[in-house]
Amino acid sequence: MRIGFVGAGKVGFTLGKYMSERNVCVSGYYSRSEESARQASLFTHTKYYETLEDLIESSDALFLTVPDGAIKDVWNSIKRYSLTDKFICHCSGVETSAVFSEIDQMGAFGYSIHPLFAIHSRSQSYQEISQAYFTIEGAEAYINFWKDFFENLGNPVRIIQAEQKALYHGAAVFASNLVVGLFETGVRLLMSCGFDRESGEAALRPLFLHNCQSVASVGTAAALTGPVERADEKTIQRHLDILPPEEREIYIRLSEVLVDIAKRKHPERDYSSLFQLFERNGEVK
Repeated sequence: MRIGFVGAGKVGFTLGKYMSERNVCVSGYYSRSEESARQASLFTHTKYYETLEDLIESSDALFLTVPDGAIKDVWNSIKRYSLTDKFICHCSGVETSAVFSEIDQMGAFGYSIHPLFAIHSRSQSYQEISQAYFTIEGAEAYINFWKDFFENLGNPVRIIQAEQKALYHGAAVFASNLVVGLFETGVRLLMSCGFDRESGEAALRPLFLHNCQSVASVGTAAALTGPVERADEKTIQRHLDILPPEEREIYIRLSEVLVDIAKRKHPERDYSSLFQLFERNGEVK
């Protein structure tokens, strides 16, 4: 199996290096940015391809590691060439393999293969991705081949359906990108208390990191602390009284989720009064 990469950004660098370090034959890279493709080939000890056609001829599978909005255009360029029995894969979290229009007529097989991981660095993320889940969607004929492929690299794998992709990616955004927004909200509230940005971020950092580590190691129920878990209505009401309207709504919506978690942690405890509190404050499910 010879795997070629179209696109040489963070995802292309990371997957190519990760695979080559595990004795997968990576044929090399082609990109509209010649410099990026050359750098990726040097980083992975593979080949830089001057033309898309040469990369296709030298590869059994192509990974289109390009921005989501470019996948269709790259596919339209690729499908001008002979693709019989080749695998065409992209790494979008939300797009499905349906973006590869007319692929069946070309005798090729399309897949969306997404690492559930925040790839932040071209040079370092390959060292961290070994524990990431990969999700795979696409042609039934070889989907178990790709499942086995990534499991043999050491990754847990989940096969999902095309209609699940948007919801799946939304879940990832909740646990990743939106957390950044929550941290930023906390920093801004501290700035309203007289902190500057640097000291606000520094003050919240240990709390944030410890909580993330706890959730990751013991799960949401065991990690949950704070006024919702204690059913501390007085403290919650004081928060709601002082928060600006937009932050207040976020607080209530997320607290409703925390109540569900708290009920799992303490099934003997009555949390109904918290829902009454939220209703009194004008925001209820």
